[in-house]
Amino acid sequence: MPPKRSTHVLDTLGLRPTAVHHARTVIEDTLAEAILGGDLASGTPLRQAELAAVFGVSRMPVREALLALSARGLVDNVPHKGAVVISVDAADVVNTYRIRAMLEPEALGGSIPLLDSADLDRARECLLGMDGEAPLADLGRLNSEFHLSLYRRNPNAKLLRLIAAELDDEERYLRFHLAELGTGQLAQDEHRQILEHAVAREVQQAVAVLRQHISTAADTIETYFRQRSPN
Repeated sequence: MPPKRSTHVLDTLGLRPTAVHHARTVIEDTLAEAILGGDLASGTPLRQAELAAVFGVSRMPVREALLALSARGLVDNVPHKGAVVISVDAADVVNTYRIRAMLEPEALGGSIPLLDSADLDRARECLLGMDGEAPLADLGRLNSEFHLSLYRRNPNAKLLRLIAAELDDEERYLRFHLAELGTGQLAQDEHRQILEHAVAREVQQAVAVLRQHISTAADTIETYFRQRSPN
């Protein structure tokens, strides 16, 4: 069983007095790390008075930090409740994977013939990072960078922008739920196969593995949410 995440911000952050001149940045970065690393559970209230006490500052930099986190999609402002750690919608997450399954094989197929050694080296670096003891907050970013490094030579810039947006959504989801899903290695065998085929310029084989990779992830996540549903 994964460790239970805190639903009280004070349990997670402790007392961290903060220099006034860079308080907003420190507060934003600290809360973002706690949210993205899964230390603060979805729905955790982020009360300005409590946070001001935690960081030893006035409410102004706290308010500014919460607004910045809201703009990043990590915090919701709920009427009569204030700021809370954002919740993840099951249908939205599954749809993200379905959209990826439609877009990314096209991107990979058009990119592989144009990849250079720097692109392939970056993909290898991301694989090594995911193989190591990277914190949860980094795994989603490395996963996104791995995929994008193999798509980046596709000449369809609009397609790449759409994929980047979907990977951003997936990255946030992975950071919240990676431990519970039990997929800590992020299907590394499939990642390695995709890279090996890309290095060999085996377009059809790489695309086939990618399709299976995304489809398996979508099925796993759909099952995860179905099991958690009260219905």
